Amino acid sequence: VQLQASGGGLVQPGGSLRLSCAATGFSLEFYVIVWFRQAPGKEREGVSCIVRSDGPTYYADSVQGRFTISRDNSKNTAYLQMNSLKPEDTAVYYCASVSRRRWFLEALPPLDGDRMDYWGKGTQVTVSS
Repeated sequence: VQLQASGGGLVQPGGSLRLSCAATGFSLEFYVIVWFRQAPGKEREGVSCIVRSDGPTYYADSVQGRFTISRDNSKNTAYLQMNSLKPEDTAVYYCASVSRRRWFLEALPPLDGDRMDYWGKGTQVTVSS
């Protein structure tokens, strides 16, 4: 059972990146997917959450309007499209998942990472000129 985030890299301010979160060993179809990030010296921050393919979706205020979360259950993969990137978006980005059933039963906050079932290894995003 594994989640793997990929797609990070170095990009100039104003640029775009698309991160992928691929699951192996289990079906993402039954899970809520959340992207987090952590910059050096800062606490982990919930960035975006997607409950089902048709939503709902949630975004941190800091990325609202610039980032878009999506998922393709047929590919067992989730995505985070990041546009208009800023230097303050520089961080290691992680994806995590929690069963949708438990997410609803426990009324988990959409961008809270304390009760995730699975975590992926991160991918570094650096926004710099």
